[in-house]
Amino acid sequence: MVIAIDGPAGAGKSTVARAVARELGFTYLDTGAMYRAVGLGSLEEPGAPATIAPRIGIEGGDRVFIDDRDVTEAIRTPEVSAAASRVAADPAVRAVLVAKQQAIMADGDWVAEGRDIATVVAPDAAVKVFLTADPHERARRRFQQRGGDLDAVRRDQDERDRRDASAERSVHEPAPDAIPVDTTGLSLDQVVGQLVTLAFEARELR
Repeated sequence: MVIAIDGPAGAGKSTVARAVARELGFTYLDTGAMYRAVGLGSLEEPGAPATIAPRIGIEGGDRVFIDDRDVTEAIRTPEVSAAASRVAADPAVRAVLVAKQQAIMADGDWVAEGRDIATVVAPDAAVKVFLTADPHERARRRFQQRGGDLDAVRRDQDERDRRDASAERSVHEPAPDAIPVDTTGLSLDQVVGQLVTLAFEARELR
């Protein structure tokens, strides 16, 4: 079974996906981490990002590698976040990473989160959820995670939203059969409870 969780940055995808995976005993897949790895590589190496994408590997669901180097922690800087958003708009990069993600999830039970999982990566997922949150709440969460200046975090978020909306991607377009969940004002347990219920219901229908 695949549970696909989409939504904009700061909606709570990673936190919710990890918690749902733990609750259900599924494996968590952070697809965005793969784009971050390509973004990091593009900052470190000359050449097209599409030449880096084939070298990205992932183990255990969320340990990310460029060749044999573990970059799981290195990909979490603001600079890499900005680079990831840029390379994710490259169709050649996306084609390579989507194929990798589909191969990873071909067997087993997965909770995959990203920003077009249900529309592109796993259109046949048993559960499709689109997480949203008020823009100010999204910025506040990013600020709590990373620190810095709240106004700057909000500006960066708005710029990322504009870039994603203008790129040839489905970041802001939930799958037609995705269930919207607004996480504004909800606790993590409340959101996780909703998704776990959806998973049990989907399993009963299989």
